Amino acid sequence: MSGSGAPEGDDYSATVLGSHWFSGPPDTTKRMAPEEVAPDRVEGSVLRFGPGVTAAMPAPFPVDVSTAVVPPPRRRRLAGLRRYALAALVLAAVLAYLGWQRLGPGIEVRDVAVSTDPKGPACDAAADVVAVVATNGRPGILTYRWVRSDGTRSEQLTERVPRGQREARLHLLWTFQGKGSYPAKAELQLVSPGQRTAAVDFTYRCSP
Repeated sequence: MSGSGAPEGDDYSATVLGSHWFSGPPDTTKRMAPEEVAPDRVEGSVLRFGPGVTAAMPAPFPVDVSTAVVPPPRRRRLAGLRRYALAALVLAAVLAYLGWQRLGPGIEVRDVAVSTDPKGPACDAAADVVAVVATNGRPGILTYRWVRSDGTRSEQLTERVPRGQREARLHLLWTFQGKGSYPAKAELQLVSPGQRTAAVDFTYRCSP
């Protein structure tokens, strides 16, 4: 053995220990403060921390999930459907009115009156006999003829009445010639729509 007191030999090795092996027993009088752990996420009123989960914080208002009422989204759909239904109803009414205007009841005759100058025509002149036919303002065709007191009559004539016109005027020009006087009568015979007649009497006078 050498004077240093260390064993000699090939299998000898020296081990250097760290200082903490010689620090002695731990000092229990010193307590280390716990490290603060920052929350990794926040979900509503519940804070979740790293390895553990904290208790849920009370909500500002108690909520019972089983009885919570959520407004159904159908209300908006129903409101939209009501608006579409109203627009469709207005459109249908407009189309019905236009259809009635075009395809509704036809022309109707309310009254017929015939007149001329009560003084009669001048010598060798024509009397202007006018028939006024009052209608309901619907479009249509009037069919009629004139009958004169001298035994003559016209063929069937037609008059087209446009929409909105509530009166039609039909003219007969009856020409007279010669001297003397002649009592005359002009009659309108309405054939359609409906059958009506109206007449006027007048006198042709021409002094010699």
